[in-house]
Amino acid sequence: MCYRTKLNSRLSAIERLFEARFIEPEAYSPMDEINAFTFIKTPVITDEKQGEIQLYNWGLIPFWANDDKIKKMTLNAKIETVTEKPAFRNSVKNRCLIIANGYYEWQWLDTKGKEKQKYLITTKDQEIFAFAGIYSSWKNMQTNELINSYSILTTQANELMSRIHNNKKRMPVVLKKKDRNKWLSGGEVENFTFPYDVELEAVEV
Repeated sequence: MCYRTKLNSRLSAIERLFEARFIEPEAYSPMDEINAFTFIKTPVITDEKQGEIQLYNWGLIPFWANDDKIKKMTLNAKIETVTEKPAFRNSVKNRCLIIANGYYEWQWLDTKGKEKQKYLITTKDQEIFAFAGIYSSWKNMQTNELINSYSILTTQANELMSRIHNNKKRMPVVLKKKDRNKWLSGGEVENFTFPYDVELEAVEV
């Protein structure tokens, strides 16, 4: 799964590499480690506004939810079942790029995971990359606040990630640069399941 990411790049570098502009540049804060369970806002590019970089909450809240508690269970979405699960199936066509320059995973050193080694995962050919994501807009009926939120898609782990994420053997879908538009334009999700992957690097931290 993917619950810790990294995005500490300069705003100008993100804008340059994604050919898009931050809508709220003053709200962007570079972070060495982003914890999904804080449900923080992070930079995304949606299919509807591809020239803009917006800040969406991590943890998808479907439009039909009575409250936001479901976000604890929607930080990730398995790409193999995303079209079937009630929490995600209405959002499958709402595509976004979730911007990062790394993510973290823990390797179990014993059978119960009491001892772990933390790794930082990056790509070999992209200074800043994008996870494949889906998003939703939800209105809090008590406050009338509109919350835009997303989920990172995950797939079967490749050889490297099978050794590192050796208990679940999953990894986030990191998009090839040439496939970003294909994802945003609604390419079939099946085309982004493993063995689709990019060349990753891992270092102990």
